[in-house]
Amino acid sequence: MSDRTDRPVLDGSDRTDRAADGGEVRRGTRNGAVGLAGAAVNGLLGFVLTLVIVRGFGPAGSGAIFTAIGVVTIVGVLCCAGADTALVWALPRRRLGSRGDAARLLPVALVPTLLGSTVAAVVGLALVGPLAPVLFDRPGGDGPALLRLAFATLPLTVAMTMLVAAVRAVRPVTAVVAVQYVLVPLARPLLVAAAVVGGAGVVLGFGGWLLPAALAVLACALMLVGPLGLTSGAVLRPERADWRSFWGFALPRAASATIDASSMWLSVLLTSALAGQADAGVLGGVGRYVLAGLLVMQGLRVAVAPQLSRLLGQGRTVEAAEVYRRTTMMIIVLSWPAYLVLGFFAPGFLSLFGPEFGAGATAMTVLAGAMMVNSGVGIVQTMLLMSGNSGRHLMAAATGLVLNVGLALVLVPRHGVLGAAVAWTVGIVVENLLAAHAARTAIGQPLLTGTLWKAGAVAGAGTLAVATLGATVAGRGVAGLALTVVLLVAGCALLLLDRRVRRVVRAAAATLRPAPRDRQDEGSPDRTAVAGTGGTKGVR
Repeated sequence: MSDRTDRPVLDGSDRTDRAADGGEVRRGTRNGAVGLAGAAVNGLLGFVLTLVIVRGFGPAGSGAIFTAIGVVTIVGVLCCAGADTALVWALPRRRLGSRGDAARLLPVALVPTLLGSTVAAVVGLALVGPLAPVLFDRPGGDGPALLRLAFATLPLTVAMTMLVAAVRAVRPVTAVVAVQYVLVPLARPLLVAAAVVGGAGVVLGFGGWLLPAALAVLACALMLVGPLGLTSGAVLRPERADWRSFWGFALPRAASATIDASSMWLSVLLTSALAGQADAGVLGGVGRYVLAGLLVMQGLRVAVAPQLSRLLGQGRTVEAAEVYRRTTMMIIVLSWPAYLVLGFFAPGFLSLFGPEFGAGATAMTVLAGAMMVNSGVGIVQTMLLMSGNSGRHLMAAATGLVLNVGLALVLVPRHGVLGAAVAWTVGIVVENLLAAHAARTAIGQPLLTGTLWKAGAVAGAGTLAVATLGATVAGRGVAGLALTVVLLVAGCALLLLDRRVRRVVRAAAATLRPAPRDRQDEGSPDRTAVAGTGGTKGVR
């Protein structure tokens, strides 16, 4: 008897559900690829920026700039109060266009954050005198001027963060990639390099880092006009329920957002205060390398977070979990080899910054291991946040922060950069393990499967073997690094000769091509979908 009779028969609704599932995974993979490309550009430009800063201003000068950037980052995220993440969570669940209710969230998000950042700027300017000696080595140096510039431009920085988040929620991923991953990262090294070439000091160099925020604000404002119907009669006056639901999510996120965004800069500030400005400069250079590997995850997170919010808001947890697993697979396969190479050849990487940065080699190896754990659990924190569980995320982030700060106070005075790296590592690992457990519980679907670990084991083992060979033959400097990269590229090219590998690559490429229905959807700014809880929600 033919086995055809043993196959399940799909009715029309089953076929529709399965097609929708495939469409969501294809949409997530395609958006992830765009975000990944943007992350690659951002990573390259971020490295160029760090190279310009450390080469142009040396360990002490770069330490001063990194400290000022840390102040902007930490205070800016505090002023955003979680509202940027709340926009990414809330806007995809609302109707877009002139007849929609999405535009009402703009004043809910922008008015409190801009007022708060203005107040923080005034207070910060008043406290420059007592703060400068704590954060900077020389009382009469550039520290006070750097702090004044940082606080004076704080509302601009907050406006950029909020508007980028809104664009991320309502426009195709290419829009936010263009601003956040290309425009701003490209303008910053050009302006800082112009300050260096012109013989300007660290204050004007820091000004070059700040100025692109104004370009980003203008670009994002223009991008929001159409989707939100701002010039065609959209209602901007919020209702009481808008404030309650939005800030009910945002406020628990506020503290964890500060921890997430300022993890590196908090370590830099602690190192500057406890060990000196030069050590802070070394840690800043190390941190830039280490965080560059996370741009893969950040690019994918930017791409799929609004989609996850929409799916989870409609109760479609199976599809959301599948999008998560596909995205995390890409993160592991791309990030683990990069971090293994980074750890093996830390001396070679840091030598590009100058001989003074060689003291951070061991610290960079330690942090590379921590980031393998971070990337290994993928976007679990995004899953947790987009499911509305900002409180659970806060608990995980707060635990990591307490461990980081507590260990830094003990280790940094005695061990400098290495002590800061160990403290940061413990905080990273604990926070991510707690978040992974909380996300699995909240979603109710398997997230970290055996397939993910097998992919990581294969990618890691192959990279480890090649890196060991490269280090043995040519050492851990630039020569060994170059040899390893050449061998890895050649190995990847040889893998493509295998028919099974080519089949997998072709299948992945097929998911990146928009289906006709996807292309039609992406062209309509007013498209809507019915959420599982009832009502009409915007799906962007």
